[in-house]
Amino acid sequence: MFRARVPKILIISSDTGGGHRSAAAAIVAGVQKFFLGRSYAVRVVRAIEESHAITEKLVGVYNWILRHRQHWMKYLFWAVNRFRPETREFFYTRTIGYLTDLFERWCPHVVVSVHPLTQHGIARVLKELKLADKIPLVTVVTDPCYGFWRGWACDDVSLYLVASVEARQQLIDYGVAPERIKVSGMPVHPKFEFPGEQAAQAAREALGLDPQKFTVFVNAGWAGGGNIPLIFRELVRGELDVQAIFLAGKNEELRVEAELLAATANFPVKVIGYSEHVEQLMGAANVMISKLGGLTTFEALACRLPIIADTITPPMPQEAGAASLIVKRGAGILLNHTTDIVPVIRRMVEDSKHYAAMRAATVGLAIPNSTRRIVEEITALIPAPVMAHEEPVLVDARRA
Repeated sequence: MFRARVPKILIISSDTGGGHRSAAAAIVAGVQKFFLGRSYAVRVVRAIEESHAITEKLVGVYNWILRHRQHWMKYLFWAVNRFRPETREFFYTRTIGYLTDLFERWCPHVVVSVHPLTQHGIARVLKELKLADKIPLVTVVTDPCYGFWRGWACDDVSLYLVASVEARQQLIDYGVAPERIKVSGMPVHPKFEFPGEQAAQAAREALGLDPQKFTVFVNAGWAGGGNIPLIFRELVRGELDVQAIFLAGKNEELRVEAELLAATANFPVKVIGYSEHVEQLMGAANVMISKLGGLTTFEALACRLPIIADTITPPMPQEAGAASLIVKRGAGILLNHTTDIVPVIRRMVEDSKHYAAMRAATVGLAIPNSTRRIVEEITALIPAPVMAHEEPVLVDARRA
């Protein structure tokens, strides 16, 4: 199977929300940045939606619920944990052809899963192809705290990389052997970092905003929806000495609606649809309003950006830990009612000590150099003889 000398890393992901996609991109970027001069071929595949029409439809249903029926997510979480679709023969028999073809054509030296519903199928295919003892399966858990999806736990994963001691304990409670788990931090793209005030002002100016004014980043997420549009609607009614950036994500209808609302606002608002440069928007902001996605939270913390977290709908179990973390450490505020947003922002603008304390609290919440640690753990599992001095190759998932 190992015909090529260039070490190959296959990353298994899915576009269910934006976090798994971002985690995969962070690992690719980590290989590029931290192993400059060494040769690796990296491929990212959206295995769930690419493997069968049925699973592709289910991804669409998940994102629709995330966008339009956020309060249903707790029932979906319960159902997936109860019925364990990732272990069912119904799905395996419909996806095995895609997975087998993927391994036979691309022959990776290590497989990395960043999604809770993929490792069981991947592990079974490796066994059936008699490759389980040749190709390590690494799972990078993108939920940072206790209470995440049971699907992350799989007996056949070679190595687990988790964000925290709490996440490690959750895997142990699910039956994973402690010696197969390492605490490495979250896979945050290296581009997310504290820009400094001068760079922040330049970022605001590039967006056509006042470089000096307090800036609120309203992040509707990759799918674009949930309660964030309701919060934004309340925000634009406020008499505030601020300016705002609204990110609508993949939801074009939301972008149009936000443009109309922005025109009625009492302060300047820059509306953006989907963006591959969220780090620039975070860098321009003084505070972010967002749903508590695990990776989004840690990307913001890497930028030293305080968070106003949407808890109007109670957070899903894997998000509740992140909510507790930022509040306990003083780096964020939980927003339980849309009507609270204007007074919360007003206090940040008018009480400089309060805001400065929140910003200072973002420092040290995440494990430093986490992506480098993750990439080093992954590449350490690649057999030494396959290393070669060749130009790095990066294969785009949608073109490969």
